[in-house]
Amino acid sequence: MNEQQRVRDERLRWHCRRALLELDIVFQRFWAEVGDALDDATAAALERLLEMEDHDLWELISGRGSTDDPQLQRLAERLRGLGAVAGRS
Repeated sequence: MNEQQRVRDERLRWHCRRALLELDIVFQRFWAEVGDALDDATAAALERLLEMEDHDLWELISGRGSTDDPQLQRLAERLRGLGAVAGRS
Protein backbone atom coordinates (compact mmCIF):
# COMPACT_ATOMS: atom_id res chain seq x y z
CA MET A 1 0.00 0.00 0.00
CA ASN A 2 1.39 3.37 -0.93
CA GLU A 3 1.33 6.45 1.30
CA GLN A 4 -1.59 8.04 -0.54
CA GLN A 5 -3.77 4.93 -0.06
CA ARG A 6 -2.78 4.69 3.60
CA VAL A 7 -3.81 8.30 4.23
CA ARG A 8 -7.07 7.76 2.31
CA ASP A 9 -7.87 4.66 4.35
CA GLU A 10 -7.10 6.38 7.66
CA ARG A 11 -9.37 9.28 6.68
CA LEU A 12 -12.16 6.87 5.71
CA ARG A 13 -11.76 4.89 8.93
CA TRP A 14 -12.09 8.10 10.90
CA HIS A 15 -15.26 9.10 9.00
CA CYS A 16 -16.73 5.65 9.70
CA ARG A 17 -17.02 6.62 13.35
CA ARG A 18 -20.70 7.46 13.63
CA ALA A 19 -23.15 8.63 16.27
CA LEU A 20 -25.29 5.50 15.86
CA LEU A 21 -23.81 2.49 17.62
CA GLU A 22 -25.28 0.17 14.97
CA LEU A 23 -23.31 1.96 12.25
CA ASP A 24 -20.12 1.85 14.32
CA ILE A 25 -20.50 -1.91 14.69
CA VAL A 26 -21.14 -2.46 10.98
CA PHE A 27 -18.15 -0.33 9.99
CA GLN A 28 -15.89 -2.05 12.53
CA ARG A 29 -16.81 -5.36 10.95
CA PHE A 30 -16.23 -3.91 7.49
CA TRP A 31 -12.71 -2.76 8.36
CA ALA A 32 -11.95 -6.09 10.01
CA GLU A 33 -12.97 -7.78 6.76
CA VAL A 34 -11.11 -5.54 4.30
CA GLY A 35 -8.06 -4.78 6.41
CA ASP A 36 -5.54 -3.03 4.19
CA ALA A 37 -7.09 -4.32 0.97
CA LEU A 38 -9.54 -1.51 0.21
CA ASP A 39 -9.66 -1.05 -3.55
CA ASP A 40 -10.19 2.33 -5.19
CA ALA A 41 -13.77 1.64 -6.36
CA THR A 42 -14.88 0.53 -2.90
CA ALA A 43 -13.11 3.50 -1.31
CA ALA A 44 -14.92 5.89 -3.66
CA ALA A 45 -18.30 4.29 -2.90
CA LEU A 46 -17.57 4.32 0.83
CA GLU A 47 -16.66 7.98 0.68
CA ARG A 48 -20.01 8.76 -0.96
CA LEU A 49 -21.88 6.63 1.60
CA LEU A 50 -20.20 8.45 4.45
CA GLU A 51 -21.53 11.77 3.15
CA MET A 52 -25.02 10.62 4.16
CA GLU A 53 -26.62 11.56 7.47
CA ASP A 54 -26.55 8.73 10.02
CA HIS A 55 -30.25 7.96 9.95
CA ASP A 56 -30.39 7.91 6.14
CA LEU A 57 -27.28 5.76 6.06
CA TRP A 58 -28.78 3.34 8.57
CA GLU A 59 -31.97 3.09 6.50
CA LEU A 60 -29.87 2.12 3.48
CA ILE A 61 -27.63 -0.35 5.30
CA SER A 62 -30.50 -1.94 7.21
CA GLY A 63 -32.39 -2.55 3.97
CA ARG A 64 -35.26 -0.21 4.76
CA GLY A 65 -34.05 2.28 2.17
CA SER A 66 -32.50 2.06 -1.25
CA THR A 67 -30.51 4.12 -3.71
CA ASP A 68 -30.46 4.44 -7.47
CA ASP A 69 -26.66 4.29 -7.43
CA PRO A 70 -25.65 0.66 -8.12
CA GLN A 71 -22.20 1.05 -6.48
CA LEU A 72 -23.72 2.40 -3.28
CA GLN A 73 -26.41 -0.26 -3.31
CA ARG A 74 -23.78 -3.04 -3.66
CA LEU A 75 -21.72 -1.60 -0.83
CA ALA A 76 -24.81 -1.26 1.37
CA GLU A 77 -25.66 -4.91 0.67
CA ARG A 78 -22.10 -5.91 1.52
CA LEU A 79 -22.29 -3.99 4.78
CA ARG A 80 -25.68 -5.54 5.53
CA GLY A 81 -24.15 -8.97 5.04
CA LEU A 82 -21.56 -8.35 7.77
CA GLY A 83 -24.13 -8.76 10.48
CA ALA A 84 -27.79 -9.26 11.14
CA VAL A 85 -28.68 -5.58 10.77
CA ALA A 86 -32.05 -5.79 9.01
CA GLY A 87 -34.96 -5.04 11.24
CA ARG A 88 -33.04 -3.18 13.96
CA SER A 89 -33.93 0.36 14.92
